[in-house]
Amino acid sequence: MSFPKVLPQSRVRPVKDAPALRWGILGSGWIAAKFTESVQAHTRQVIAAIGSRSQASADRFAAEWGVEKAYGSYEALVTAPDIDIVYVATPHGQHHEHVLLAIEAGKHVLVEKPMALNHAQAAEMVAAARRRGVFFAEALWTYFLPKFDVIQQVLDGGVIGEIKSVYTEYGEYLPREHRIFDPKLAGGPLLDLGTYPVSLLTKLIGVPSRVVGVATPDPAGVNGQLAVAMVNDKGAQGTMATTLYGFTPTGVAIVGTKGSIRFVTEFHLPGSFEVWSLDGETRLQYEEPRGAHFEGLYHEAASVAYSIRDGAYESPCRPLEASLETMKTLDAIRKALDIDFRAAGLRE
Repeated sequence: MSFPKVLPQSRVRPVKDAPALRWGILGSGWIAAKFTESVQAHTRQVIAAIGSRSQASADRFAAEWGVEKAYGSYEALVTAPDIDIVYVATPHGQHHEHVLLAIEAGKHVLVEKPMALNHAQAAEMVAAARRRGVFFAEALWTYFLPKFDVIQQVLDGGVIGEIKSVYTEYGEYLPREHRIFDPKLAGGPLLDLGTYPVSLLTKLIGVPSRVVGVATPDPAGVNGQLAVAMVNDKGAQGTMATTLYGFTPTGVAIVGTKGSIRFVTEFHLPGSFEVWSLDGETRLQYEEPRGAHFEGLYHEAASVAYSIRDGAYESPCRPLEASLETMKTLDAIRKALDIDFRAAGLRE
């Protein structure tokens, strides 16, 4: 097969045509606000209710974003009869508890990434959703973006051949008061920033057979930065580095036997990428303006609405097995770096 001359078109369905669901937001923090802002601006989805740990914080969120109902407890939100789906936006150390709460109430669930603290928790959540017959997915919004549908078609078509190596990194500057520096909230870069590159590594080369790495402890009691190298049973290699100490290019290079993929802007955000032939003579460009949460989060809400309308119980963009495999890789990295959340009093 000769190298293509053009990239395929995205197959993402029009977001405005997605059936309108009534969403309940569980948690009133930063990502809940970003999700609400993006969804309200770009789709017909209805943010119908907010649930928080206190009535005061729920009322503030509802007033700021024009949300109809505000509940002062998560239990009240998930049992509300006029909610179709719950978006769990609490810190990841609480996902297990809050997802099960919503599932047992019979609600469809979209949970922020990472799905859980570990594979065992995630597997329990998936089993509960299947037992109750509700939709469940991880809100790893990168894979719902139009550009990643194009990338998926490139991969499925064998354009770059067998993947031999994947190089990834992601760094941000985060202030000391951010929850990511709190060991009691499973802080550190791995489960927050690192979920993006680790999920892509797992998608491309699978759960590794071996992981080695280094981590730098921070005075706050979490790792401030870490780097790992991994290999699968076929010899394909992957690298990942992530830091809380400053912004990095957040780039990815995917090397195959017939070509490569490289990202012009941050790989996990809306933006451009290129597909190169093996010799670099042909370079196909996917071009779109760089975006962030406002320009991208709404895609996952519309996609989930389509899936539920179609009678699906998981998302084709982020299948449950993909989320479970990512948790296995995260567990392997934690084992290699001796990261134990139980030392901070967390239940695993």
